[in-house]
Amino acid sequence: MKTVERLCPEELEKLRTTTTPTIANAIERLKLRRNDEGYTNSTIRCFFPELEPIAGYACTAVIRSGRPNPQPKCGVSRRPYWEHILQSPAPRIAVVQDLDQPPAGAYWGEVNSNIHKRLGCIGMITDGTVRDLDEVRALGFPFFASAVSVSHAYAHLEDFNVPVRVGGLDLRSGDLIVADKHGAILIPEGAERQVIAAVRDVELYERPMIDLCGSPEFSTRRLAELMEHGGV
Repeated sequence: MKTVERLCPEELEKLRTTTTPTIANAIERLKLRRNDEGYTNSTIRCFFPELEPIAGYACTAVIRSGRPNPQPKCGVSRRPYWEHILQSPAPRIAVVQDLDQPPAGAYWGEVNSNIHKRLGCIGMITDGTVRDLDEVRALGFPFFASAVSVSHAYAHLEDFNVPVRVGGLDLRSGDLIVADKHGAILIPEGAERQVIAAVRDVELYERPMIDLCGSPEFSTRRLAELMEHGGV
């Protein structure tokens, strides 16, 4: 696991309470990466949009759901995985890639959600499937996943603390993520505080245009002037 420079609680809270589209705009202004990279695509769905957004550090793992573990007694033990999570920076977000696509069954349900919440995870992102939706919603544990499954089929842990790709987003353990009803976005390593500062610039740029649209002084000339001033 890489060494992570952790943000203070106030900085994490600023990211958590900023919408992911605004964060995306801030990253675009800073030109830190391609505009079509660093966020989950439309295959990942927020299952409980009524829950609060989350901001935290990735704890990665890979699973399989479409085939039995050929050597179940010699497979990856969950205890070292749990211990790895406990040693990871908090707040933690479990990020799990299902190597079997399309997924055959759900690794995530009521039991795994309770376990991971007890281990300090504040939510989960997976390109696999989920179940036990009523119980997990009541637990207040956010699910970001591809779909729902009735059964867990053959879902089992294959490895952890490895690079993963979930919904088009490449992540490593320790990466800083923000996730809300729109999806999840990766905060570029080493530029966390730049992004927080740029969020304010985005808000300062957008607010006059929004206010003008609701004003009797609206004109396309004035709107064009505002859009050209400070635009990306």
